[in-house]
Amino acid sequence: MARFNIKNLKQFQKRLNKRVIEGSERELGHLIQRSADLVKRTAVDSIASGNKTGRAYSRGGKIHIASAAGEPPATDTGVLASSISTRVKEERKEIIGQVIASAPYAYWLEHGTRRMLEAGGARPFMQPALEKNRSRIKRMFKDGGYIK
Repeated sequence: MARFNIKNLKQFQKRLNKRVIEGSERELGHLIQRSADLVKRTAVDSIASGNKTGRAYSRGGKIHIASAAGEPPATDTGVLASSISTRVKEERKEIIGQVIASAPYAYWLEHGTRRMLEAGGARPFMQPALEKNRSRIKRMFKDGGYIK
């Protein structure tokens, strides 16, 4: 058995605790950022790809095929997809990951307007992106030792 004498034991323990705690928080922040980025990519991909089955109409000389109720929105100008961003912040000793769609009409597409709901439903893209990745995100946090 090897024995070690550590001078300034209290100072050593303080530095060790700081390294372990800050390293753990930093790793947790990275996992949260990776999770948010995963949801963002899925949301953007759902808008940019996939066959839309809504009505076709002409706008500016181009034919646009809208999404049907329940489908992610069909892209037209790319504003919605490019408005999606992520942010990780610390608030009251919690690390929070956010996926934000800042286009002015993003909320109405996700939840539906009265007219959309009367015609069949909203065009959700954020919640389905989260649901699609839920098990993968849980697995990332399990592998990191943050949840059981």
